[in-house]
Amino acid sequence: MITFLLSLLLLAAGYIFYSRYLEKIMEVDPNRPTPALTMSDGVDYVPMPWWRVLLIQFLNIAGLGPIFGAIAGALWGPVAFLWIVLGTIFAGAVHDYFSGMLSVRHNGLSITEIIGIYLGRTAKQVMRLFTVVLLILVGVVFISGPAGLLANLTPMAMDFTFWIWVIFAYYVLATLLPIDKIIGKIYPLFGFALLFMAISLIVALIAKGYAIPELTADNWHNFHYDKERFPIFPMLFITIACGAISGFHATQSPLMARCIKNETEGRKVFYGAMVMEGMVALIWAAISMSFFGGIGELGEVMQAQKGNAAWVVNEISHSLLGKFGALLAILGVVAAPITSGDTAFRSARLTVGDLLHFNQKPVKNRLLITVPLFAIGFALTKINFDVIWRYFAWSNQTLATVVLWTITVYLVREKKNYRITLLPALFMTAVVTSYILLAPEGFALSKVVSYSTGLTVSILLFAWFLFYIQKDKPVSD
Repeated sequence: MITFLLSLLLLAAGYIFYSRYLEKIMEVDPNRPTPALTMSDGVDYVPMPWWRVLLIQFLNIAGLGPIFGAIAGALWGPVAFLWIVLGTIFAGAVHDYFSGMLSVRHNGLSITEIIGIYLGRTAKQVMRLFTVVLLILVGVVFISGPAGLLANLTPMAMDFTFWIWVIFAYYVLATLLPIDKIIGKIYPLFGFALLFMAISLIVALIAKGYAIPELTADNWHNFHYDKERFPIFPMLFITIACGAISGFHATQSPLMARCIKNETEGRKVFYGAMVMEGMVALIWAAISMSFFGGIGELGEVMQAQKGNAAWVVNEISHSLLGKFGALLAILGVVAAPITSGDTAFRSARLTVGDLLHFNQKPVKNRLLITVPLFAIGFALTKINFDVIWRYFAWSNQTLATVVLWTITVYLVREKKNYRITLLPALFMTAVVTSYILLAPEGFALSKVVSYSTGLTVSILLFAWFLFYIQKDKPVSD
């Protein structure tokens, strides 16, 4: 319990103190007009109150990640608490804040365009394709997950395929309509519900006397039931993404960068939403480690259920909150991915629109982009969910790594403290490189080869960076 409570306090302290430091680095100007005011178009550039934008951002970035990811991450034990806290404060929230504020400073551009500004044209073209693929994967993951949950709650006639079609129909509407028509109206409510649901569950857990494991010297080790195949590094850092750092967030921040009315709102919206998500992940990790009697017992349950985190959510919600409370909790879990999935497709539309220089105000232009995207997404729903999820997780963290490098180059150019993103960028470079080499869905190489290659790639990028900043220095007389 002490570790959990201390973790919550550290997340709050990160928002109160560290985010203000980042705000000083960004040199926010309350008098500088934002894109929402200078480029208002009634579709994507729409000024909204900061609290509404915050709740939309929170719901957009949350999805299944801080719930399903935290449940799976809990298998490694209390060390997951450490990654959630440090990852959120020093990596994820930093990543989200700067990606959002850079979009504000560049007229609400998509993250791929910002990557191009700071890493060059080649990087932009590669990341355009990579990001659209990631966003489609996100949309598919966030269709299949909630469709499966809803199918379990409804009569047999309303099966998985039925809910796929219903969710797709909703996605089309949310992707095409102006952002304030659906997203701006109902998402703040869903965002509040998701946060309230997590708080209700942890309060019920504590009230019923469950013991939350502590992070001590004795249990600072890998609790996973398959330690050999799932070492803490790099597996934990890919599994818990949305609750610590997630590249998907950088695709969502530009949506809200087009809606905030003042630069000072960026700290609340971008850094604040990530801290809220970190708290949700922390809560689900704590509940998962405690509810079944311990981390070993959680492993037995996950093996028996073949890794089905949705079953775990359903079981925990029913036991802690009763039938009515469980229904609300599950609907909250359903709403989160659906409302992330539609904004994923919306971001994909905007990214393709930026690429093709399509004016997004005419409905015809939006349809020309949206229809092919949904056709690809529907085809991918036929692929095994676990396979899609694993590739989504790796590509998600790879985008986060590229965005961290982009921010680092920006900070160098602006002669600001670039170390705040350089260190996370180097760490995440080692993580994503080692993972794709080690993981079964990757090249399935040995740990020695995977780790040494990951370290080598990080060192080479660091050497390139040192050369870059040396070249960037003015020549003295």
